[in-house]
Amino acid sequence: MTRKDSTKTDLPLIVIVGPTASGKTALAVRLAKEFAGEIISADSRAVYKGLDIGTAKPTHEEQATVPHWGIDLVEPGQRFTAADFKEYALQKITQIRARGKIPFLVGGTGLYVDSVVYDYSFCGESNDMQSRAELERSTLEELYIYCHKHNISLPENYKNKRHVINAILRDGRALQRSVTKSDNTRIVGITTEKDILRERISHRADSIFRDETYLEAKIAAGRYGWDNEAMTGNVYPLLKQYFNNELTLDEAKERFTALDWHLAKRQLTWFRRNQEIVWLSLDNAYTYIAQLLVPKNK
Repeated sequence: MTRKDSTKTDLPLIVIVGPTASGKTALAVRLAKEFAGEIISADSRAVYKGLDIGTAKPTHEEQATVPHWGIDLVEPGQRFTAADFKEYALQKITQIRARGKIPFLVGGTGLYVDSVVYDYSFCGESNDMQSRAELERSTLEELYIYCHKHNISLPENYKNKRHVINAILRDGRALQRSVTKSDNTRIVGITTEKDILRERISHRADSIFRDETYLEAKIAAGRYGWDNEAMTGNVYPLLKQYFNNELTLDEAKERFTALDWHLAKRQLTWFRRNQEIVWLSLDNAYTYIAQLLVPKNK
């Protein structure tokens, strides 16, 4: 139902966060479909075109069910920062509300979410050679400390110094944060039992290592190169090793599961620091958010 008589301040921003494989996308689709919403993906990998299966984007069926934004914004290799995402997402939130719809901000990239919810301000982009040269003089441990101090998410391959430097240059540095979020924003975190989350991650490995993903990776690598930023994380480096016979299929799946599990733990570490997140199971999260939105239908 479109809320034609509502002002944009009447319509809340519903934020759903949680670790990878927690089920937040399916929950958001269900809620957005039921309560006339539109979804903004807060996933730093989903912005890249042509990388769909390996980045676990919402399926074509899910995207057809309700409008999705924040997906397929740039070509792999193009620069896209957290500051870019903030500008994009705030614009989309305004547009969604203007249509009388509920905006849902959904994802696991903490810096993306916080940049919108807490109105982060960023320093100017730092992609020049001087900035890179200065960072190159730092040790890996010093780069970790810098990232922690300035709320910059470490890349999946955080033991590679070049990838850490790229993350710093890509995301910029958050300078300011509002004391609190908007009163009209509700943040829900999805809790999942450890064993269940591990099982889901393992199942995802089985679904990702298939012919469609192999073709997707080979096409993107042929067009942009294996070293482009969009393909340095997640499953793609493992696929490269698998194609080169450096890993067996079982070894690649095992490493993918381990990497996704470490990603989930890093995501939880980021979000657990936020005392304003209401942590609930999937079923309880649905009930909680539905109760927030039901009065808007009356």
